[in-house]
Amino acid sequence: MIHVEPDDPARADVHQLLSEHLADMFATSPAESVHALDHAALSAPSITFWTAREDGTLLGCGALKFIDSAPGSGKQGEIKSMHTTASARGRGVATLVLNHILDEARRRNYERIFLETGAEDYFAPARRLYVRHGFTDCPPFADYTLDPNSVFMELRL
Repeated sequence: MIHVEPDDPARADVHQLLSEHLADMFATSPAESVHALDHAALSAPSITFWTAREDGTLLGCGALKFIDSAPGSGKQGEIKSMHTTASARGRGVATLVLNHILDEARRRNYERIFLETGAEDYFAPARRLYVRHGFTDCPPFADYTLDPNSVFMELRL
């Protein structure tokens, strides 16, 4: 059975997965369009980080970052570092992690969840996952700017 639980981004196997994720991002997108976070950034107080494991084996990860919003606009969050191991792809791990993050966002009374992903074909499976869960395209949010290599999405909770 696969379990999604809070974890430490600096844990050895997680650190390795995040390093591979960053390498994939830099191999796929121009450096100025890579917005993935390393293990140190994912340890910030504004970020909650989870991993999916089966019998102790790391299968994937994801994070929820609190976004400061304008007064009256409600609590908002951003999905960060959604990634699965190559061997876990196609097993529903990303869906489990995404649902866990969305459940937590609802528990925290967030009104909207945002994300940034790549525009390249490499990211098409991720974009399909988000669309299946109700995400729609939106303009850049928080500190992001318009970028032809990025797709910005939101989900109103």
